[in-house]
Parts: sequence; C-alpha cells; structure tokens
Amino acid sequence: MPKIVDLKSTLNLPRTAFPMKAGLPQNEPKQLAEWEATQLYHRIQQARAGALTYVLHDGPPYPTGTIHLGTGLNKILKDMVVKSKTMAGFRAPYVPGWDCHGLPIETQVEKELGGKKGSVAPGEFRRMCREFASRYVDQHRRDFKRLGVLGQWEDPYLTMSPHYEATIADAFVTFLEKGYVYRGLKPVYWCIVDCTALAEAEVEYEDHTSPSIWVKFAVEPGAAAEKLGAGVSGVIWTTTPWTLPHNRALAFHPDYDYVVAETSAGALLLAADLVGPALDALKLEAVSVRGPWKGRDLADLKFKHPFLDLVVPAVLADYVTLEQGTGIVHTAPGHGIEDFQTGQKYGIEAYAPIDGHGRYLEGLPEYKGKTVFEANPIVVALLRDRGALLGEQKLSHSYPHCWRCHNPVIFRATEQWFIDLDGAGRTGTPVRPRALGEISKVKWTPEWGAERIRSMIAERPDWCVSRQRFWGVPLAILYCAKCNKQFDDYAALHALIKKWFTLEGADAWFTHTVEELLPAGTRCSCGASEWRKETDILDVWFDSGSSHLAVLDRADASGQHLPWPADMYLEGPDQYRGWFQSSLLVGVAVRDGAPYRHVVTHGWTLDAKGQPMSKSLGNVVLPSEICEKWGADLLRLWVASQDYTADVRMSDNVMTQLSEAYRKLRNTFRFALGNLADFDPARDSVPDAEMEELDRWMLSRTAALVAECRKWYEGFEFHRVYHTLHDFAVVDLSAFYFDVLKDRLYTFAPRNRARRSAQTAIYRISKALLSLTAPITVFTAEEIWKHFPRAAGDPESAHIALFPNQGAFGSPLDDGKAANWEKLLLVRTEVMRALEAARNAKTISGALEAKVILSAAQDLAPLLEQYKSWLPGLFIVSQVELAAVASAEAQKSEALPGLSVAVVRADGTKCERCWNYSTHVGESTDYPTVCERCVKALNEIEEAGARAEGQGAAS
Repeated sequence: MPKIVDLKSTLNLPRTAFPMKAGLPQNEPKQLAEWEATQLYHRIQQARAGALTYVLHDGPPYPTGTIHLGTGLNKILKDMVVKSKTMAGFRAPYVPGWDCHGLPIETQVEKELGGKKGSVAPGEFRRMCREFASRYVDQHRRDFKRLGVLGQWEDPYLTMSPHYEATIADAFVTFLEKGYVYRGLKPVYWCIVDCTALAEAEVEYEDHTSPSIWVKFAVEPGAAAEKLGAGVSGVIWTTTPWTLPHNRALAFHPDYDYVVAETSAGALLLAADLVGPALDALKLEAVSVRGPWKGRDLADLKFKHPFLDLVVPAVLADYVTLEQGTGIVHTAPGHGIEDFQTGQKYGIEAYAPIDGHGRYLEGLPEYKGKTVFEANPIVVALLRDRGALLGEQKLSHSYPHCWRCHNPVIFRATEQWFIDLDGAGRTGTPVRPRALGEISKVKWTPEWGAERIRSMIAERPDWCVSRQRFWGVPLAILYCAKCNKQFDDYAALHALIKKWFTLEGADAWFTHTVEELLPAGTRCSCGASEWRKETDILDVWFDSGSSHLAVLDRADASGQHLPWPADMYLEGPDQYRGWFQSSLLVGVAVRDGAPYRHVVTHGWTLDAKGQPMSKSLGNVVLPSEICEKWGADLLRLWVASQDYTADVRMSDNVMTQLSEAYRKLRNTFRFALGNLADFDPARDSVPDAEMEELDRWMLSRTAALVAECRKWYEGFEFHRVYHTLHDFAVVDLSAFYFDVLKDRLYTFAPRNRARRSAQTAIYRISKALLSLTAPITVFTAEEIWKHFPRAAGDPESAHIALFPNQGAFGSPLDDGKAANWEKLLLVRTEVMRALEAARNAKTISGALEAKVILSAAQDLAPLLEQYKSWLPGLFIVSQVELAAVASAEAQKSEALPGLSVAVVRADGTKCERCWNYSTHVGESTDYPTVCERCVKALNEIEEAGARAEGQGAAS
C-alpha cells in the first residue's frame, strides 16, 4: 500500500525571520541606538588594537545650518573609506571635527543681538558664539550619525576647545619665531559689510553688474609730450569708477605700440591694436592716426587727473594686456595687488583713505563720507561735468563677493599681518618652494589635483592671516607700551599659551591683563614693563589648517596613537584654495612636511538637470529628507553607485532606480538566509574535495570577485565595488546559480551531501557578499548578520568582521574544469532563448514541461556528453537529450556555431513533489505519485528519522 505522506512537508522550503521589506526609515534609528548602547565604534577599535593604523583626517565643516547633500556625500564617503580599511584589517580610527570660529558664526550671533553687539563685552560675545556653535555641533552630530557614520562622536575635535585653540596659537608663534610673519600695508580683499579682511578662500565669484566707463586723462605739456602733438589725452577703461579718486598712475606695456587717433572727441592716446575695438565701443571714428611709439618711449609722460588737482605719471607694467580696454591701465596702488606692486616699484603711495565700512575719509565733498558703491554714479557725474567721460555702459560680469554675506567686496590697502611665503625667515628656507616640493610626494585623486594645488600655491600672494573680528584665536603678539617694540621672547609666548590657553582657551587673551599673562617683571629692552595686546584674530583657514597639529601625533579617545601625517584628506574641490592649501602651508612651516599622504576630491552635487543645488533654485535635497523617505542605506547606495570624482546627480528617479537595485540585493540575501536555516557551518559544511563541481566553480568565481572588490576598495573606487556586487548578486546568483540550486535545495533530503554542498557554497558566497557590502549598506549588513549562521570566532557585528581572502573559498577549481563551466554557461544562455521562444509559441507553459534536445559540433559535443547528468538541472528542465543530428525545428545558435537547440514537451508524468516530468512516476508502490529522485529523497528522510528515533530511545 502507498505510504501516506504530506509531500509538501518533506520539501526543504526556505524559512527565515529576515523580513522581505526593509522598513529602513523605521528600523535604522533602532540599530543606531543599539550601536551607541554597545559602543560599537570603540569595540571596533579594540578589535583592531595592534594592527597597522590608517588615518583619514576629517576636514571640519562649519556648525551652521542643516547639513546639505554635499556634506552628506562627503561624510558617507569618509565612512566608506574608514569601514573598508577596518574590514581590510587596519585600525582605522575616525575623529570627526568642526570649525567653530570665524565670520559665519559671528554673523549669526550679531543677528541674534539685533545690532547691540557694541554693548556686549568681548568675553560675553565670545561666550555667545561658543554656545551658538555648540548647538549646531550637536545637530550636525545627530545628522551624521543618522547616516550610519561611526566615529569618536562623544569626543570630536572642535577648533574652539582649549586644547585646539592653544595648538593654533602655538603654531602661529612658531611662524613668528621662524621669521615668517610680518605686518605690512597691502591691498587685501575687504568686506565692507562685515568690516574685515578676507582670504582668497573666503571669496566667491558671483554675477554682478558694474558701470563700464572710458575716461580721458589729459597729457601734461612738456618735452616728453611734444612728440604726441597738442591736446592729447590718454584713455583708460574701468569698471570701478569709485577707485578713480585714488588713481596715482597710468600703466603702459613697454613692448606694445601706442598711437594717437584724431577723433571728434579729441586726440586720443591708446594701444594701436585696440584703436578699432575701443572706437567702435565709443561710436567714434578716427580721422587720422599718428605714431606708433613703444610703451617704453612714453614712460616720461605725465597726465592731469580728470577731476583732482593732481598730476600722475606714466609707468611701465608687463601685466597690461590687449584683451579689452585701451592698453593703458588706470592704476590705484591702494586697490589692487598688481597696482600695489607697481606702486612699490615706482615709489608711489598705496593711497586708500577708506574706512572699514567702505566710506571715503578724504576727497571731494561730492563723495566724501559716501560708501564706494554709492560713489560710482557720483564719480561718473564728476567725469561727465569735467568733459572727461568718453563713454558709459553697464557690464555684467563675475565679481568677487563675501562668502558669508554674499555682498560685493573691494580691494583695500590696510595694515595687516601676513605670512611671508618667499622670505627665508630665520630658518633660511622659504615656505612656498618647500610646499611646492611636497606636492609631488603626495598621491592626488583625481591626478589633476596635483597641478591645481601647485598652480594655486605658486601664484598666490602672501597669506593675510589677520582679521578684524572677535570670535577666533588672537594673534599672540604683544607690543611695548612705551617704545612700541614687538615682544620677541618666543619661549615666553609658548609658555604663556601652554599655561593659559590650554586651561582657559583663547578667552584668556581677552579676559586677563598682560600683567597676568606674562611672568611678573617682564620688561622690554627699553626698560618699560607695560605691554599691550594685538587686537586682531587669526584667519579661520589658519585654524582649520592647524587641525593636523591638534588631532594627530597624539592619543585618541581609546588611548591609541594617531600618527602624523594623515593617510588621507577627502573633501570637495573648493578645498584646493582652502583646507588642502592651508594645511599644507602650516604643515611645511611647523612640521617640515605635508600633513597628508593622499588627497581625494569628490565632485559637486547636482539636480536631475545638472544644475548645482541651491536654495534660490529650490532644488535642494536634504539628507534628512532622504532618510525619512528612503532610509540612510539608500542614500549610501547612491553615494556608492556614483563615480564621486566627478559631479554627481540626485533626483527622485535616481532614488527609485536604486530602491529597486537595493530590493534585488536584499532578496539575494533573503534567499541565502532562507536556505541556511538548518545549516550549521561547523556541523554541516562539506569538505572541498566532496563538493559538487558547480558549487566549487561558483566558489572560484566568488574568490575572483573578492579579489576584484578588495582591489577596488583599496583604490577607493566604490562605484566599481557597487556595480560588481550588484551584477554578481542579481545576475550570477539570483538569475543563475540560486535558480539552478532550487531543485537540489528544496527536493533533496535535508542531509544529502549534494544539498549540503549547495548550502556550504551559499554560506561561503553570501558571507563574502555580506562583508563586501558592509561598508556601503551598513544597516542592512548588520541586520543580515544577526540572522546569519555563526561560525566559531565570528564577531558580534558585521562591522568588526574582516573582508574574506581568497583562501576562504577552498582549493580553486582547476582551469580546465572552470573553462568547462564557462562554456556550459554559454550553452545555457542559448537554451534559455529557445525555451522563451517555446513559451511564446505555447509549446510549453513552464520550463519543467520541457525536454531540450541538443546537437553540437565535435568541439562541443564531448563536453555536453561529459556533463549530461548536470544539464537538466542547469537548464531547469525535466529532460535533456543529446542528438547526433539536429531536427528540422531546432534553432541554430549564432553565438555558438555548431549548436542547435530544440524544445519539445517532456516525456512522462509530472511528479507531485518536485514537479519534474519523469517516465518513472508510479514505479514505487510506497510513493506512486513521485519520480525516482523524490523516492530516493523520501527514503533518505525516512531512514534519517528512524536513526534519530533509535538514538533518542538509546539515550
């Protein structure tokens, strides 16, 4: 009689508690809380104690406002670097930091004070700035943690901490001590709204409309002017009429030809090559032209200022160009670097009587007391009234603006403190050439970064490091109250900083008298004992550029050493003129070397149309919004999917596509976990020599995948890792290998060696895939890890685990057998195509209804014969027949010449258990509705059950 069996209960159907839907927005915060409670970051550091250290030094963002997508991109990239290095076996500590000083925060506090800043003492104002910065540090910290970024969050570095402020001040004193600092009158970028000097890195170029005017300067009569003729005027073109009151010369190029053009507006002197363009712009015609004369031949000319009682000389300058204008350059040494340098050469004063708000302190009544931009139309009117205005237009162009208030800035000559980049100082070695020499020792990704920073450092002016503000680190400079000599006992200054700044921070400078700060009885060489403090503070780029001094070459929170220099700096392209540059200059001057070994640059974040994200365009996407809608792992997947060295685009469509990619990855792991529910790695793993050949081949392919991904992780090419893992999971595993394995996994007896072989392979493959995805999808990896079969020595977290090495996949399949399976995979592709055609033709409704008939050429036929028993499982059909000659209805393969494929209905009856068709269904009296394979499996199950009962009875 037939045995009564519930056939479905004998199948090894997948079972797992791993949910199909991720619910990332809801579940990720719970995982974060768990990580924080168990101090995962510190457990990772302990697990890697004694390993080689790899330090990514964090560039400090400003703690103002909500983090934007570019900041999120930056932090996630850094976390991927740190996690991938950790899983490669390094100790990779991550100490996050914030740049807490400077104009951005001071401006916000001034807004909160509502114009009452003057009534607040400096110490109180600084306290308010510190509180403001602390609020946003806390907010940023929460946002960065939400992205799955692990680090020393409870003890970050802050530029406003006493230790850090002492480091900054001490570094500046080192610059002083080495003779690299001087005070001088030079034109610098000046914000008339914030009333402070600005560094080049604090200036952004935005569109601006300026007046564009052509002005006549009458040539003074005299011997030098006789060759030109009578009544000649030199012509200049400028977009800054407000600088004309401070004009002190007209610059000619020594090698250009100059001519006098007779026009209805008078005899005009200008460059020969610009006569046509200039007169066209002025709508004038030349009646005649005389000359030419070289610029050097006009060097003795003098000109009458158009509205001041002033005569200005001609000067020679190589920077005069023929690109636009007239070839004669209006020169105001107080309002431009090149003008200033020319003034120095000719002994001309850098005249710029303008206050911090941009108001004229001297000049004609018409503009005295006005701001420079208010003066533009006034100056134009003066020129018009004096008959000196040849033409006037409006010009829209790129113009420097303050990076914080976004108002136009000016060049203004003021007394400032500078770092001398070309002077030998007291060391005999200038900073600039040493910095340029260090660039070639650093790896730059992309490679163009080396040339970018090289050109910026080669061409930059001396570094203006003084700012006329309160919120920052003061320039630790003292002057004798009697003779005004600068205090030069640098050992005493270092000691002052160590004693006071380390304890109280930079506030000590503002809250203590000099007598308290210095040892009692400290006297000047003139005998006086009274001193006064410098009131300026340091440029915030000096603050952030000192971060490597404050953070590295000391112990982190776990007590382990952070070596100097850093292995990596990773920031956006704006930092070539910012943090990359200031860090290099500080590193060279203070530590005699670059503070980094590798500099990586990522691109900007753009919207779907390729436009930069900005609030004004309304196209900003916030990381918090993505986390609420999609989850942080989806945002991390977006970062990993991009070639971050170029600009990257974000849109809902992009996230929708990635969510589908994520779903497929998740389902791959879900399949693996479901089929490992009864698998114990220690008990059930099959030795390599006893594994099925297909399983060993897939392990060999996984070993190659691991080698590739580890290589790309080492090169920080995360997009290559992502695309390779995605394709392997979706194409190689889900669409091929796992599909082929289903029959073996579901229908074979649970402990059958072939089934355990499949489970052994799935275990090794999915564990490798899990570790390789862990630096990217950090929450999902941890969730999978909790459901994954544990082996002896496995850590509690996926993020403490190591990347697998190739040895984890057993002895590789020999090249010949591996080549066989590659060829069989090509045959499978052709069979899949034929099966699809048979389904469309209604020959079959499903693949298990099919019998595939193959005929092959002599080079392929032996391979098919050798693997004949594998072919039904490989094609997921009921039967495969090898024929010597192709039938008339067979499809000929174009990809594999000599192969023909025919699909017909399978022979026999459908097995109720495995759904394969077989001519042997009904041969078993015990199980009359199943095939011969299932009969064998059911007998194995029954025998295993009997053994278990016997062992139970014996015990």
